[in-house]
Amino acid sequence: MVLENMFNLQGATQKILQFRTEWLQLDSPCLWEHASIVVQLSFYAIILVHLARNFPGLICKNRRKVMDRGIDKYPIRIKVSTAYIASIICSCLLLGIHFLMLMMLLNGSGTQCNSKTRAFSSEIMQVLSWAITLVTVYIIPNKKNIKFPWLLRAWWLCSFLLSIICAALDTHFRVINHGKLGVRDYADFLGLLASTCLLVISIRGKTGIIFSVPNGTAEPLLNGKTDEHSEYKRISLYGKATLVQLVTFSWLNPLFAVGFKKPLEQEEIPNVDIKDSARFLSHSFNESLKQVKERDETTNPSIYKAIYLYTRKRAAINALFAVINAAASYVGPYLIDDFVRFLTERSTRSLESGYLLALGFLGAKIVETIAQRQWIFGARRLGLHLRVALISRIYKKGLLLSSQSRQNHTSGEIINYMSVDIQRITDFIWYLNIIWMLPVQISLAIYILHTNLGLGSFAALAATLIVMGCNIPLTRVQKRYQSKIMEAKDNRMKSTSEVLRNMKALKLQAWDSEFLQRLKSLRKIEYGWLWKSLRLSALSAFIFWGSPAFISVVTFGACMLMGIELTAGRVLSALATFRMLQDPIFNLPDLLSVTAQAKVSADRISSYLQQDEIQKDAIDYIPKDQTEYGIEIDSGRFSWDLESRNPTLEGIQLKVKRGMKVAICGTVGSGKSSLLSCVLGEIQKLSGTVKISGTKAYVPQSPWILTGNIRENILFGNPYDSAKYNRTVKACALTKDFELFSCGDLTEIGERGINMSGGQKQRIQIARAAYQDADIYLLDDPFSAVDAHTGTQLFEECLMGILKEKTILFVTHQVEFLPAADLILVMQNGRIAQAGRFKELMMQKIGFEVLVGAHSQALDSILSVENSSRTSQSPAADDESNIDLTSNAELLHTQHDSEHNLSLEITEKGGKLVQDEEREKGSIGKEVYWSYLTVVKGGALVPFMLLAQSSFQILQVASNYWMAWASPPTSETEPKLAMDFILLVYVVLAVGSSLCVLARAVLVAKAGLWTAEKLFTNMLHSIFRAPMAFFDSTPFGRILNRASTDQSVLDLELATKLGWCAFSIIQLLGTIAVMSQVAWEVFVIFIPVTAICIWYQQYYIPTARELARLSGIQRAPILHHFAESLTGAATIRAFDQEDRFIDGNLDLVDNHSRPWFHNMSAMEWLSFRLNLLSNFVFAFSLVLLVTLPEGIINPSIAGLAVTYGINLNVLQASIIWNICNTENKMISVERILQYSNITSEAPLVIEESRPPNNWPEVGTICFNNLQVRYAEHLPSVLKNITCTFPGRKKVGVVGRTGSGKSTLIQAIFRVVEPRGGSIIIDDVDICKIGLHDLRSRLSIIPQDPAMFEGTVRTNLDPLQQYSDSEIWEALDKCQLGHLVHDKEEKLDSTVVENGENWSVGQRQLFCLGRALLKKSSILVLDEATASVDSATDGILQKIISQEFTNRTVVTIAHRIHTVIDSDLVLVLSEGRIAEYDTPGKLLERPDSFFSKLIKEYSSRSQSFNNLAITRN
Repeated sequence: MVLENMFNLQGATQKILQFRTEWLQLDSPCLWEHASIVVQLSFYAIILVHLARNFPGLICKNRRKVMDRGIDKYPIRIKVSTAYIASIICSCLLLGIHFLMLMMLLNGSGTQCNSKTRAFSSEIMQVLSWAITLVTVYIIPNKKNIKFPWLLRAWWLCSFLLSIICAALDTHFRVINHGKLGVRDYADFLGLLASTCLLVISIRGKTGIIFSVPNGTAEPLLNGKTDEHSEYKRISLYGKATLVQLVTFSWLNPLFAVGFKKPLEQEEIPNVDIKDSARFLSHSFNESLKQVKERDETTNPSIYKAIYLYTRKRAAINALFAVINAAASYVGPYLIDDFVRFLTERSTRSLESGYLLALGFLGAKIVETIAQRQWIFGARRLGLHLRVALISRIYKKGLLLSSQSRQNHTSGEIINYMSVDIQRITDFIWYLNIIWMLPVQISLAIYILHTNLGLGSFAALAATLIVMGCNIPLTRVQKRYQSKIMEAKDNRMKSTSEVLRNMKALKLQAWDSEFLQRLKSLRKIEYGWLWKSLRLSALSAFIFWGSPAFISVVTFGACMLMGIELTAGRVLSALATFRMLQDPIFNLPDLLSVTAQAKVSADRISSYLQQDEIQKDAIDYIPKDQTEYGIEIDSGRFSWDLESRNPTLEGIQLKVKRGMKVAICGTVGSGKSSLLSCVLGEIQKLSGTVKISGTKAYVPQSPWILTGNIRENILFGNPYDSAKYNRTVKACALTKDFELFSCGDLTEIGERGINMSGGQKQRIQIARAAYQDADIYLLDDPFSAVDAHTGTQLFEECLMGILKEKTILFVTHQVEFLPAADLILVMQNGRIAQAGRFKELMMQKIGFEVLVGAHSQALDSILSVENSSRTSQSPAADDESNIDLTSNAELLHTQHDSEHNLSLEITEKGGKLVQDEEREKGSIGKEVYWSYLTVVKGGALVPFMLLAQSSFQILQVASNYWMAWASPPTSETEPKLAMDFILLVYVVLAVGSSLCVLARAVLVAKAGLWTAEKLFTNMLHSIFRAPMAFFDSTPFGRILNRASTDQSVLDLELATKLGWCAFSIIQLLGTIAVMSQVAWEVFVIFIPVTAICIWYQQYYIPTARELARLSGIQRAPILHHFAESLTGAATIRAFDQEDRFIDGNLDLVDNHSRPWFHNMSAMEWLSFRLNLLSNFVFAFSLVLLVTLPEGIINPSIAGLAVTYGINLNVLQASIIWNICNTENKMISVERILQYSNITSEAPLVIEESRPPNNWPEVGTICFNNLQVRYAEHLPSVLKNITCTFPGRKKVGVVGRTGSGKSTLIQAIFRVVEPRGGSIIIDDVDICKIGLHDLRSRLSIIPQDPAMFEGTVRTNLDPLQQYSDSEIWEALDKCQLGHLVHDKEEKLDSTVVENGENWSVGQRQLFCLGRALLKKSSILVLDEATASVDSATDGILQKIISQEFTNRTVVTIAHRIHTVIDSDLVLVLSEGRIAEYDTPGKLLERPDSFFSKLIKEYSSRSQSFNNLAITRN
């Protein structure tokens, strides 16, 4: 019964095949005529509709022309382009060809179609269509069109498709009928060339015609539109390229000529075309967003819709090329069966039909090459467009984020959006074309299989769908893994960013080891998800390489069951097709995976772009002539946190007349800075009104300094006016500072102003504001970081001098400045508790006098010391003192950690602190490859990978060879063996090869990730052990770039890329081995072509390598500029400088686009040439096989050679491509290795010389002939310092800028190592013990408070050494206990990035809390209470005195009473000890520095009281 059914099935199959053959014989000959008539009738209908719609308009236009005739005095000259001439020539050629075909039809020849009516109708229509086309093209110059009409371009596209169909059908019939080449065949070939040329012109679209007027102007007319970006047009090789240059990428030749001779520099890279520039693309994307916004009537437009609108035109062109490429790639497998039949039936076939087959193979390969290179180039270019648009949009959003939104998205996260998420979206653009290619590839594959195997093709389709179906669940899991990887990466980058920003604090507190472990634990989580993802990718690779074997087994098995004969030609054609099917099978899961990644990334970016922005309507701007007030706030309620029940500010009533000076004071956290923020519009307005009249300038409490020189920071985008500039610099007491630097105000400032002291940064900020010449000035605690004399000078010469006519609101803790204010606001719990003049407030006695009282007590303590030390002074001494004071500005100016050494280094480097990023030149050293390969197990896994791949290749070739050898050449020949045995052997070989692939994929994934992890750990350790000098001169954007982008390359890409270099070479050797089995003569051409390929690669590599390096280097400034802009967003907005910063970002993006675009184009330049060369080798081998006499070669094995040869161009190109691509990717290893070998600090622990557990017990610090210099070539900063700080005493350190105060502190902590002498603490030489042992036993409260994202508990006790009760005790002592108690989460209260949700004063108090917890015997205070009010300062000084009674306290301070209470005062001058004694003894000497300082401070309050009287 079963056998009967099988015979019935076979009978049915034969009937179907017979019917199919008859159908093909009846209908196929007229297929082209049918298609041609349908297409042309459609176009005629469209033309008629178009004419009907435009007819009335044309009549009116002609009438106007008659009336206006003669008005134009100057005739317009026309200069036609190559594209226009080519369109005329091609149209004429096609008209001639179809006219010739029509004549041949009249003579009774020239068509395969058996219906004369259809043939005549088709050709007559073609002649008519091309006549209309020629006329249309001819009149284009008269129409002054810059682009060819869309209808004409659509017709050219359709004519190209018709030419392809025509040429394919003619070739097919010529081969089947064994006919000779005729006139029609040559005409078809010429027509195809002309149609291809017109297709390229239609895709480009531009006529290129230039219209010139006699006055000398010449420009392409833009249909009335002006090019708003014309000012940005610069030389672009791509923009000037001709059609042939665009197809062959030869427009890059000038760049290669330069790059081959010497390493390329950034300025030598041509600019991108105007349409690829950041300004143009940013504008286009904004227009797309605007369209979506208007269409959907929403304030938050969908980013998906905007991207669709933005990319659709170019994506459609890319899709066309991709489909042509997919179609052309299947011509080879389609013709293999014909080729094997030709070789088998050589005696009955003409040589011409063989050559025609070879020509068909070659033609298809050339079309495939051109189309493939164009769609890949187009996709990458479109990816560039999208990346640029999204970066500019993200940057713009960053400048407008509200405070709440800013807390939701940390800098590390936003940098990830820019570096990783955007990359994933642009990767998707490349894969987008696979969506169009997949159906074409699968349809053509099934068609070819159906032609050869009949119903067996449906088995192949089913197997293909099964394999694809298996991939879909894998992709879903992969998507989840990708989300987890991104989440883990975000957390790691966030922490890395925070650690780098606060590295100095970590080193001083000896917390670096703890934070290193934190980063490693975050990396461990990321590593876990990466391994899961790569494991799944290995399984996908197994499915990919196993799929052809699985599909072929299923298909051949089905054919055997259905009784379909498997001849060698059919088997080989099927095998070639199965190999082609690998792409769509593998690309589908890849596509789904990339789509999933892109979706996750797009959602993240979309979520970010839809975050709340600063309220645009928070402030009403009133013209100056309509009000006398500069600032008016009525019933204002404001809150930083909208979810909080208690607003930050409430019941704010304020009116400030123009020219008023308003002082704002109050305790820490009372709302002083928030009051300024509500005037700036930074804080969310809940109710009330804020009115401002005039422009504003802002000086934030935490100095925000841009990387660049000092002058750029002061000008801040304004033109340079020397008189105004010098006046501003003098008023801001910067003249002396400029004299310190050899380059003056052109000295470059390091990242975040790292090489400037706190006072210098503050004064540069004030100078920036003063130079703006604004109407309203908002200054947030501008005097906190400057000393007594400088503070006075700033107040008198700046606030009361050059800004005397301006409206000023200034927050201050310095009570001595209050009497001079027109209005004083006392803030308390978010309300204005008191408002009035100084005397009025003193009389009210409801809180203000507490602040003033604290200041008075401090002043009294100074005066009492002064009076007790010096009962009388002569007038002469007094005068002398004043003269000295004027010349010795900033006696007590805080010197930041590395100012002195950096200022000296700057002198050496010609004003530059931050040098251009280091970049290797020339080829990537073998040691880089060797380091990468041997970092894990000395490279022991590499041979196993190569063995697995070689085994796979041998087994794969063997399986295909077996099928070709064992299958009969024709259906009449008997098979050599039983078909079931043939199939069994094939299955065994195929399964073996697939298992080898699985082993290789797992080995590559494991070894690659292992290597990436090892290199990451080495880099991390190296960075953490680097000295502070490295962080001072290295923008952390560079380090983040390596930890983010470069590390991603190592994690996910490099191992696979490097593996493929070896694997593709093994595959090529296998292909060559198979081809040489048939015709060894192919080596005659293969060897020279390989030599040419190698030469091309050698020519390409130097340019591409430098382009890749420059591209990597130019990425960091974008991230750095963005991070800097985010930090200073409030300042940028206050100065209305958003547009300037957005332009700056666009320029940086263009700087990155230039090397990236040319690097990507260079890859296509090389690939195009290599593909053409391999096509030439393939064509030569085909001609050889056709020409060799019959009997010399086995047709089946020759067919196998052709099967492998079809992929020769892909293989050969992929080897060079992989080598080049790997070299580009190896730059990431090179960059990571650069930061893995940084010169390290001294060891953290030296086991043989560890100090006792109770060290230091007394805290005596002895300096013996101490000499410190920052580098061998630089002079000493500290010279022969010999003194002793007695244990359990308080020592104040003073001195002018650059005197070496901070260097002394750094030497105690060994941030800088002594070059001579020693520092001995309690009989232990600190240079002989480990850094961790030293720093963990000392305490420091730095000038810049550092806080970390986390909780109050983790900020006070990161090492988790103390109990909750101890932490609460420390909080109470540093005046923060009540504040933390009031919060719901208590010690688990949130601290956001940088501690932004706590005021600067509160952050400083946290630092004090850490010192109180640590209870070290030695405490260093580096201007620790600058950001707190006088009352709080008094309390803190009292607490420090009580808590550190029996401890050594070393103080650098601006507030004199903090030094006056010291047991000893050390005065430094030019790195030497100028004075060292008790304050009393120093005051006895009227000529001492210390005496002059005290006199200045005590007389200052009196001078301000006098100023207040004058103003009243």
